[in-house]
This record gives sequence, C-alpha cells and structure tokens, in this order.
Amino acid sequence: MSLLDLLTGNTGNQVATQAENKFGVSKTQILALLAVAAPLVISYLRNKSQDSKEAEALNNALDKDHDGSILDDVSQADARQNEGGSILSHVFGNDKNTVENNLSQNTGISIDKIGPILAMLAPVIMGYIGKEKQQNNVGAGGIGDLLGGILGNAQNQSQASNDPLSNILGSVLGGGTTQSSGGLGDILGSVLGGGNNKQSGGLGDILGGFLGGK
Repeated sequence: MSLLDLLTGNTGNQVATQAENKFGVSKTQILALLAVAAPLVISYLRNKSQDSKEAEALNNALDKDHDGSILDDVSQADARQNEGGSILSHVFGNDKNTVENNLSQNTGISIDKIGPILAMLAPVIMGYIGKEKQQNNVGAGGIGDLLGGILGNAQNQSQASNDPLSNILGSVLGGGTTQSSGGLGDILGSVLGGGNNKQSGGLGDILGGFLGGK
C-alpha cells in the first residue's frame, strides 16, 4: 500500500468518518489534514532516524505496537487516541504547538480539536509505517531509507494523479523536497508557510481551494 492509497482508500475514509462523528468536523477537512499530517510525521521520523539510537527506538516501537492491524480495524484509532497524543509529543517535540497551530489555520479545524484529531490519526500513520516495515523486512539500519522511499513514492504518485487529496499531498512533497537532506526543511516550509516556499500562497491556498475557501 502506498501513502496515497492510505489517504484515498478505505482506511483513510473510515478513520475520517470516525473522526467526523466524534468531533463534528467535516470528513473533507479531516482527509485534508491526514494528507498533510502523514508525510509530516514520516518526515520528522526520517529526520530522527538519522540518529542510530532513535532509529533503534523507532524500530522497536514499530515491532511492538504498530504491526499494521489498525489499517484493517480503524476502530482502534479512537481507542488509541491517548497513545496517539504521546506519539505526536515524541515525534514533534518542541514543534508540536507550532505544527498544530499552523495546521489548524490551514485546514480550518479549530485549535481545540486539531490535537485530538491528530492523536486519532497518529496510530494509523504509525500502523502504515509498521506494515511497510514488515513487508520490506527492514531493520533499524534501514528505517531512514524506508521512510524516504515512502515520501518519494508518494511524491511521484501525486504528480501523476488529479485527485484533490493527491494534489494536496503533492504540494506538501513538492518543490524538490527529496533533494534536501531528509526533506524536512522543505516539507516544513510548505506546511508552515515558510518564506522560501516555492508555492506563493503555501499550503493554505491549496487547502483553501479544496475546502471551499476556508
């Protein structure tokens, strides 16, 4: 399963419906948030995995807690929301509040709901990574390359598709991200509206068009 398949397939739609029912936020907004949050989490993890201890810790966490079963049973997303919050705190660290504030502004999801919704999405994203790890038989030493490959494949797929979600994903991954060291700076620039972003309006304009001018 590619990252684009996760976003546009049954899993993405089911978890978005679940979050819509729980938080009263439109499914469209949640899918757009997932399209941004997934590559952002993966990019942060890829950056962290450059440290061998972080790579080992991530490898162990994936083996222990994220075997991909959540992709076939998205009801786990609600039950594991507290765990998802812990995942986000570790992944984003001191950037967590900044990331949440900017994602809230760009998606139109209120700041009081953005964190809880992201916490529901986080175990799904980790489950996807864990499944890819299993299928590719990757150990701690190959985690960084695996994550980079996921981002690269998503970028290629998004460029070949006219689907609105893939367009959002392409905007996050675009602008030569794969050429930078880890791609983190460019992705952050795109998501957080950095001044060196090649899209003049940043992600907000693209999300705004997709979400009806929010």
